Amino acid sequence: MASTASRSKYFDNAKFILIFLVVFGHMISPYKDQDKLLFTLYTVIFLFHMPAFILISGYFAKGYKKKGYLQKSVQKILIPYFVFQVIYSVFYFLLGKEETLEFDLFQPHWSLWFLLSLFFWNLLLYVFAKLKWVGLLIAVILGIVVGYFENAGSFMSISRTFVFFPYFLLGFLMNGDHLKRIIRAKFAVPAGVVIIVFTFLFFGFSFPKDAVPWLLGDTSYENMGGMQLSDGLLRALQYGLTLIVVFGFLPLIPSHQYRITKIGERTLYVYLFHGFIIKSIQAILPNAISDNYLFLIAFSFIVCLVLGSYMIKKYTRPLVELKI
Repeated sequence: MASTASRSKYFDNAKFILIFLVVFGHMISPYKDQDKLLFTLYTVIFLFHMPAFILISGYFAKGYKKKGYLQKSVQKILIPYFVFQVIYSVFYFLLGKEETLEFDLFQPHWSLWFLLSLFFWNLLLYVFAKLKWVGLLIAVILGIVVGYFENAGSFMSISRTFVFFPYFLLGFLMNGDHLKRIIRAKFAVPAGVVIIVFTFLFFGFSFPKDAVPWLLGDTSYENMGGMQLSDGLLRALQYGLTLIVVFGFLPLIPSHQYRITKIGERTLYVYLFHGFIIKSIQAILPNAISDNYLFLIAFSFIVCLVLGSYMIKKYTRPLVELKI
């Protein structure tokens, strides 16, 4: 992390690994309930991969005060959300997942919630950035409190916006020195390995199947099995556990240049398009690949390589970034 170039490689490598986990997590999702190993992989991945992605997104949002930043957020985040919301509506209808063709622009399809929430997180910075670390405490409280509102769900990604905002704000508040102390500490790498391994073992033996919605953050406590006053404490504990795993993951990211490093710059393309491939494969081969672990890993990796390629960006950029 000694130079801008090495920092860029570090973050690009991190984003590639995280987008692979996104694709792989979505790939194994339909099969997790019938396979103990896949269930453990799924729950560990969903515990930290989006929080880590969101934290990195917040880290790069420090220029929110610059002229034109909000306009760029609309152009690069909000408008692509609406475009792909329409496209996915048509896709799901043609795939037979929806009986009628409807365009609900405020009920995000599948993974598109991230774009809508990302736009809102950038807006929230104009208030919370001024409060700094006090703002982070308020964001955590809001993330806990929103679960008590039964109607806070996936509409406009309200629940996820508040539940995951603390990670975005934490990333924004962190500077290079903070990050360097985390990933370059003397025992950071072995500690990270221990944290990841222990999390796999812990989740493999004790994570309840009905607790998966807690990892998604898209609904109220009431809709996750009945609201209790102690649910807020559970979410607070989840925040703590997630950050431990995230900070255990970050030191394991290399800062060297690899062939896949460049794809870290194009994760948006992988994120937006991988659903078309995965949903199609799962519709064509609903159960044939559920126990083929090697195929699930290799296919997810190939999807990332293809969708993160220069050619995909070249020919889809007008659709994704509204640029010719």
